[in-house]
Amino acid sequence: MSKRDDLIAKYAADMKAKLGVDADMDLLTKVVIGCGPSIYNADSETVAGSDRTELDRVKTNFLIRKLGLSDGPALDEAISKVMTDYGSANRNKYRPVIYYMLTKHFGKEAAYA
Repeated sequence: MSKRDDLIAKYAADMKAKLGVDADMDLLTKVVIGCGPSIYNADSETVAGSDRTELDRVKTNFLIRKLGLSDGPALDEAISKVMTDYGSANRNKYRPVIYYMLTKHFGKEAAYA
């Protein structure tokens, strides 16, 4: 298996263990590919849930630019819900998992078609 395949398996296992979600592996793979080389760097692979700047970056770069959503309180609420569901005790909140959950939350799977 390639390094990317190993990471996809790790993210799927993380989703099952921490969120109780069985990942749509096709969508998860597309989300991981969409994250590009950031998944290979330990710092950029994760999202700091307590860092407002980081959460704003997720909103601007992913929700608005990638998924084409309009800015508004619904975006912040969705990010907050995903972070809460992931759990504050979990230090490693993986970017692809957060992106996957936000994509599912907004029903924007077509952005990865």
